[in-house]
Amino acid sequence: MRFSHSLRSRVALAFAAVGGGVSLIIAIGLYLGVRDAGERLLDETLNAEMQDYQARRARNPQSLPPATATLVGFVTPAAAHDPPLPAALQGLPPGRHTLRLDGLPYRLAVADHGGLRYYLLYDESRFRERQSRLTAFLAAFVALMMLVSGSIAFWLAERVIEPVKELARRVREIGPGTPHADLTADFPPDEVGELARAFEQSLQRLSAFIERERAFTADVSHELRTPLAVIRGAAEVLLADEIRPEKERQRLERIERAAADMADLTTALLAMARERDEARREPVDLARLLEEVLDKHRHLLNGKTVDVVLEIRARPALTVDPNLLAIVLANLVRNSFTYTERGSVTLRLEAHALSVSDTGLGIPREALERVFQRLYKGRHSQGAGIGLTLVKKICDRYGWRVTLDSEEGRGTRVVLDFSP
Repeated sequence: MRFSHSLRSRVALAFAAVGGGVSLIIAIGLYLGVRDAGERLLDETLNAEMQDYQARRARNPQSLPPATATLVGFVTPAAAHDPPLPAALQGLPPGRHTLRLDGLPYRLAVADHGGLRYYLLYDESRFRERQSRLTAFLAAFVALMMLVSGSIAFWLAERVIEPVKELARRVREIGPGTPHADLTADFPPDEVGELARAFEQSLQRLSAFIERERAFTADVSHELRTPLAVIRGAAEVLLADEIRPEKERQRLERIERAAADMADLTTALLAMARERDEARREPVDLARLLEEVLDKHRHLLNGKTVDVVLEIRARPALTVDPNLLAIVLANLVRNSFTYTERGSVTLRLEAHALSVSDTGLGIPREALERVFQRLYKGRHSQGAGIGLTLVKKICDRYGWRVTLDSEEGRGTRVVLDFSP
């Protein structure tokens, strides 16, 4: 997923990141400035103390080096009354140094004056302690600023994305074929307004497409059903003539069945084209409809040694469009009758499932995953490759599950699970 966070979260995180980044930069600047000022103050203090002691030593050679809680001095070569120079300081050149002596941090100034070398150490313990407190304070400041920035950002983000949420709400309320107000009316010509105009244009194209689809559906309903009814009527009239030769009657029966199948297919396609069909749903006795479908398709077994076994263990009533349910049953029965040359076809109806098993040609194992694909035709297929696709679409429409298991040369078993 390219965008894994909500718009509000991204806006809030951006605000929080900016606030945290700015406060971090300020904290770093303050830390560096305070540290630099402190070090310069230490150096100035050492310079002043060094000059003061050098002046006192020049006036009074007996003057002792400083020895306070924070400031310690040494002189070389040392006089009898001067404290001895620690070994760690010996050999250090003139200048500024940082070192640890007896476990304590010191800032050291070394200078030559009047043939003597002066050493002055300043205890940095308190300075370092103040630096640590400053670091902790600045870290807390950065964390607090990020928290405050994030809280304010979440509050602001809700208002920043309010136009987007309003646009989404308006688009969500628009249904197929329902009139809608101008989406761009309340939005300024900014990014959200541009998005609203894009939605408006898409909705207009969609409305035009739906209108064309409705016109096409109406035309198909009239232009296909009328000639099919004429064909079926003519076939029935011709079949009523009992003196016709048997071969002609068989051809007429094929014409009549083909017209009937085409009428059923047209009904199914038109029904599937409708987004909602609540008005066409009614309780259907599945057992009775299954018996009608079997009687209608028994002619497919003419000349075959196939036994049909119908086991009705329950009589469930499904609230569906009867035409769509009939299409599902007809496809399952027709496939079993068509591809079974000998053996049996067993239909078992239970409270929440219907199974259709046969001993027909079967389906190769590698083709099982493709049988529900549109226009897929197997090696032995005699149809157009849309029957099982229609079955799958109708099942998906009603939340049913259809599973197919088969072995080539041994038969097929289809289970229609319509449990709630």
